[in-house]
Amino acid sequence: METIINPLYSELKDFITGIPSFFEKKGKSIYKGRNEIKTFEINGLEIAAKSFKKPHFINRIAYTFFRKSKARRSYEHALILQEKKITTPQPIAFIEEKKNGLISGSYYISTYKEYPGIMREFRHCPLSGKEDLVRAFARFTAFVHEQGVLHLDYSPGNILYEKTASGYDFCLIDINRMKFGEIDMKTACRNLQRLWGSDEMIAFTAKEYANARGFDEKTCIDLTLKYHREFWKKYTKKYPERKAYMGEKEKSI
Repeated sequence: METIINPLYSELKDFITGIPSFFEKKGKSIYKGRNEIKTFEINGLEIAAKSFKKPHFINRIAYTFFRKSKARRSYEHALILQEKKITTPQPIAFIEEKKNGLISGSYYISTYKEYPGIMREFRHCPLSGKEDLVRAFARFTAFVHEQGVLHLDYSPGNILYEKTASGYDFCLIDINRMKFGEIDMKTACRNLQRLWGSDEMIAFTAKEYANARGFDEKTCIDLTLKYHREFWKKYTKKYPERKAYMGEKEKSI
C-alpha cells in the first residue's frame, strides 16, 4: 500500500493509513454509486474519503504502469487548483492498495465542507431571479479557463457554491479528470455542454462568459447552444429514463 499525506496533516497519519481497514464499517456515507464517499471526524476536523471502484484487470495494469490512479490524480489536481486560487476541498492524502503487484483500489482524502448550493438546481429552475448567480458562475468559469484548467466532467453535480457578502464563491469537486493548458473559445464552449438548464440559461451563461474573456458574444452563444444540444440529445437517447435531467426546452430537441 502506498500512502502520500499532505505535510499539513501529518498528525493524521495513523488515522489515514487505517482508512482501508475500516472504511466499510465506519463513517457516514454521503454518496454511494460507482464510487463511495464517506465523512469522518478526527481531531475536530471533518474529512471526506472517496473510495474508487475496484478497477478491472486491464485498468489495474494501466494504473500501475502507465497512468496515475484516480486517487493520485485527484490529490495532485487539488494541489494545482489551490496554487491557481481555484477553490476545491483541501487535499489531505491519497492511498493506493496493491494486490499481486497491481493496484487493486484507491482512496482520496480531503477536508469536507457542506455547501448550501449546487448547480444541479438549474434542472428546472428559471433564469429569472438567478441572473446574479449565473453571471458569477460564468465569470468563475472564465477565470478557471484563464488559469489553463479544463475540468473534463464540468457537470452540475461537481460545481458547488455559496452566497457571500461580496457575491458568490464556487468550489470544484470530482477533479480526477482534468487537462491543463491554453483554452480557446471552441474548447471552452464545449466544456459547458453538460450544464443543466433551459436554452435561456445556457445562452445567458455563454454571453456572460464571452464578455468575461473578450470573445465574440454571438459566436460563443451559438457554439455553446450547439454543443449543449448535441450532448443532451445523445445523452437522452442513450439514457431515455433520465430525461428529467433536462430543462423543459431541451426535452423537445
